Amino acid sequence: MASYGKGDIYTRIGVAKVDPKDDNGNFNAIGVSEVDVDAERGVAFTLGYRFMDQLGVELLAAAPFEHDIALDGAEVASTKHLPPTLTLQYYPMGGSDSPVQPYAGLGVNYTTFSDEAVAGGRLELDDSWGLAAQLGVDLLIDDHWALNAAAWYLDIDSDATATIGGNSYDTKVNIDPLVVMGGISYRF
Repeated sequence: MASYGKGDIYTRIGVAKVDPKDDNGNFNAIGVSEVDVDAERGVAFTLGYRFMDQLGVELLAAAPFEHDIALDGAEVASTKHLPPTLTLQYYPMGGSDSPVQPYAGLGVNYTTFSDEAVAGGRLELDDSWGLAAQLGVDLLIDDHWALNAAAWYLDIDSDATATIGGNSYDTKVNIDPLVVMGGISYRF
């Protein structure tokens, strides 16, 4: 099996679950004490490059995730989001031909929201910049293929505006999800 390290270009694809933290905020101005953003699954992929045996960069991308939003337990709103995330990764076993290749990453996340909706009004969520942390492992099958498992913590905080009955109300929604992905990896 070829050494795993410097110069590698790879892609990973799999199923990801975006699981927001509990209790994402409130809309006290309209009498809502609890905002909860539901979890969602979808296809995600990454593209990465190892510029040293033990260091590389990776970009996480996905098809839009659609989340239902519950206000005091009633699902009355929804949104779609894209969370591209760029991480600098450390591979402690990089440069070796070990079939188990763990990694950790730190980086930045940019989340853009679209198709926001709320029953009886309008909802707007501002785009968000935040920190990201990542843990993962590749289980090498051969020189090109590997099984992959990865998890990211994303700091996603958005200013939200609900317009109901001609009146606008503002709040901050703290989504801060754990993203877990399982799939396959291909090294070029």
